[in-house]
Amino acid sequence: MASSPIVQFTHATFSYSNRIALEDITLNIKAGEFVGVIGPNGSGKTTFLKGLLGLMTPVRGELQIFDCACEALRCHHRARIGYLPQKGMTDPNYPITAWEVAMMGRFGAIGLFRRPSRTDETIVRESLQAVGMDDLKGLPFGTLSGGEQQRVLIARALSQRPEILLLDEPTTGIDANAQRQLIDLIRHLHRTYHLTIVFVTHDINTISPFVDTLALLKTRLYGKGPPHEILTKETLSRVYGEEVIMAERDQRPYIIIHDTHHT
Repeated sequence: MASSPIVQFTHATFSYSNRIALEDITLNIKAGEFVGVIGPNGSGKTTFLKGLLGLMTPVRGELQIFDCACEALRCHHRARIGYLPQKGMTDPNYPITAWEVAMMGRFGAIGLFRRPSRTDETIVRESLQAVGMDDLKGLPFGTLSGGEQQRVLIARALSQRPEILLLDEPTTGIDANAQRQLIDLIRHLHRTYHLTIVFVTHDINTISPFVDTLALLKTRLYGKGPPHEILTKETLSRVYGEEVIMAERDQRPYIIIHDTHHT
């Protein structure tokens, strides 16, 4: 893993009107690092991603992405950041194919009112192959399963040729088998393309065995480090309350919060 930081929060505070969403955040993300961002609802995880996308700027402190402040992100910077948003509802009758969805990732490079080149088509084909969806590229996007749709949306992000891949709750709304397959795919992409990955999730137990680093948020940053340092009763209780139960499964910590099993 490269040692140079690709993202630097320095005492950064973000707010909506008069409500603080994230306060005094200081952390670095290194190039090639796989970071899981965890925390309860309303903890600022979405705001964290908006900052990385340049959609929100700190009201205090600084956020540096690549070689510029987040408010100065230009098209060529944004093209280096792939993004998978939270899974939404999809109209199965909407006339768009998996290929066309993946091609959207090239629009920033192609520009308005221009046709994709052979190079663009090659990149999209390679991206669909990378996520195992090349054989289904001609199918309507809305008819694909939830896991297949997520794979196509990851292909859309890969089509940008990004350096950073932001994933917002990518396993939510898909079945357990598809979740495992998707996690395996993301791990493979991380290794193969040397991507910097920021994986935002509620599901501590699914992601903790695979990431390099966990960042624990609840408006403030309560810890950032290797999972074994963050997943302690003392640290988690500061964020989730005394209801946290520490167990063990497959010789790894297994976290139970508010009587809800995170698998």
